[in-house]
Amino acid sequence: MRIWVPLDSAAKALCADAVAEALAREAKARGMDVQIIRNGSRGMVWLEPLVEVDAGEGRVGYGPVTPADVPALLDGRMNSLGPIEDLDWMRRQTRLTFARCGVIDPLDLDDYAAHGGLAGLRRAIGLDSAAIVAEVTASGLRGRGGAGFPTGIKWKTVAEARADQKYIVCNADEGDSGTFADRMIMEGDPFTLIEGMAIAGLGVGATRGYVYMRSEYPVAIQVLERAVVIARQRGMLGADVLGSGRAFDMQVRVGAGAYVCGEETSLLNSLEGKRGIVRAKPPLPALEGFLGKPTVVNNVISLATIPVIFERGAQFYADFGLGRSRGTVTLQIAGNVRRGGLFETAFGMSLGEVVNDIGGGTLSGRPVKAVQVGGPLGAYMPVSKFDTAMGYEDFDAAGGLIGHAGLVVFDDSADMLQMARFAMEFCAIESCGKCTPCRIGAVRGVETIDRIAAGDPNAAALLSDLCETMKDGSLCALGGFTPYPVMSALTQFPDDFATLKEAAE
Repeated sequence: MRIWVPLDSAAKALCADAVAEALAREAKARGMDVQIIRNGSRGMVWLEPLVEVDAGEGRVGYGPVTPADVPALLDGRMNSLGPIEDLDWMRRQTRLTFARCGVIDPLDLDDYAAHGGLAGLRRAIGLDSAAIVAEVTASGLRGRGGAGFPTGIKWKTVAEARADQKYIVCNADEGDSGTFADRMIMEGDPFTLIEGMAIAGLGVGATRGYVYMRSEYPVAIQVLERAVVIARQRGMLGADVLGSGRAFDMQVRVGAGAYVCGEETSLLNSLEGKRGIVRAKPPLPALEGFLGKPTVVNNVISLATIPVIFERGAQFYADFGLGRSRGTVTLQIAGNVRRGGLFETAFGMSLGEVVNDIGGGTLSGRPVKAVQVGGPLGAYMPVSKFDTAMGYEDFDAAGGLIGHAGLVVFDDSADMLQMARFAMEFCAIESCGKCTPCRIGAVRGVETIDRIAAGDPNAAALLSDLCETMKDGSLCALGGFTPYPVMSALTQFPDDFATLKEAAE
């Protein structure tokens, strides 16, 4: 009998380790031959810990499982969910990047290869630099970290730059509220990230890579560091990648968890051992990045998707999506929602379908009031905009941004004035202090929103003017995008601001 118990952080927070220990203890007491495999999460957080059992007739799921449920599970008395792939949540997805997550042992390279791993890298080894970059460009892949910049253009710039050393830097500093896709892939399928970075290295001529990860991800750090060692031992990394005669190696570096280090130039400063503050651009990191050398800086999901593109072909990937938003988007559904978790689908699904159909509406049972899409710098989308399609240009036209594709749901008890205040306060706390619009503007923003709450009739216009200054004058997205949640709250939910004003009067 084989039993899979997730080692994912969300599952661990819900006592997955205790479940694994109880299974091992109970099986030993019964003299049962049981192999316990710690896998990643399938993404259905409301079912965690989600345990899967294969007694010889295929994998069957049970969840949520507690340590007290273990005797019934081993006796066959616990109600099963059936095969996980047959659940509606799974059947409706287009799992490309996350195809192996929750399926394989994340630290078993043979298991990874048996499920399609390394096929992309082997194909890339047979291509020259220009062909590799052309394949990525043709796929239509855009940065999944938030900016949505075409990955192929970034790679081409680095590939054509002349330097004695180039680097691949993976931005794993996942700090947006309601986002966990990077963590899940690093915990559940780390070799796909390593493979993607190796292909990137071959494509642009980089022989060194770094994953910059936040210290708040201890499980991901442990799993990825072990995966790097295994990959190096098995010839996936090193001076002779899979016998190709071409070199690429990498390291994991852990940051202290500053939100601004999710911005690529702040990340590079921190990676160099400097204070994590934003650099002025130009020069672009693609030309003068880590240690002043040409550097590809990509998000975890961007790099983890590269193996799929090379395994299945650029056109296969580009056939999914909407307009200029090609491929799949890894939706992270969180907040006041009945079914939270990770849902990978082709771009194009409407926001309302994601929240009400996939997510099941609010956990509280109250009406949905707003959904913040794209982290703490994302706009609050009202129900009136629920027909907006999940696509970069579509969200931009609706006054929002997809960002890292995290969705945080709020019901009608949410106070949008206080949410706007939180956005400004967050910016003030997390600002690196490099530029005045962000450093000073966010502090003045908090004060101005407090004036609105106190009934100042002129404060709303002042807030709007301040947001324009921050949007146009900030060096990076922290100050430049903070106006999105603030102004969307003010314009889309005016009653929340008017009610407090009237109460003050």
